[in-house]
Amino acid sequence: MSHVIVAESGRIRFRKTNEDDLDFVQQTEQHPENRPYVITWPREKHLEAINSENHLHMVITDPEGRSVGYIIAAGITNPNNCVELTRIAITQKGNGYGKEAIRLFQTYVFETIRAHRLWLDVKAHNRIARLLYEKTGFVVEGVLRDCVQVQGTYESLVIMGILENEYIRRT
Repeated sequence: MSHVIVAESGRIRFRKTNEDDLDFVQQTEQHPENRPYVITWPREKHLEAINSENHLHMVITDPEGRSVGYIIAAGITNPNNCVELTRIAITQKGNGYGKEAIRLFQTYVFETIRAHRLWLDVKAHNRIARLLYEKTGFVVEGVLRDCVQVQGTYESLVIMGILENEYIRRT
């Protein structure tokens, strides 16, 4: 199956996810270091996103083509030019892939898709991710208190966003 490269930097590439990648995607979701922070999807929902014009479902690879994570966005066809970073999960922790992926994704969203706003939600207890998002220009816009039920307890989501003009100022 061919691999369509969507974007690349010196250290990573985004390529469109295909059905052959779904075992990797689901294993990444279930990994003990990712599981507490990721709302998992069944295979069918991933397939739906892969085949949707409104979603961008991509595998993150290193320069040798090894998969190191994946990223999903929604709102690609949003008439208000607001794109949601639905999910990012990295398998190779501590190598800077997450930070590089966020920066590359911002470049793609604002310079290729020409979005006005990029936003995400992150579990309130995910301090490492929240700090990463803040370092890459996202600002806290609000909190959805106790909105996700996980194994009988409720968790809050922090809404974060970055506007095109904020991205331009940072670059």
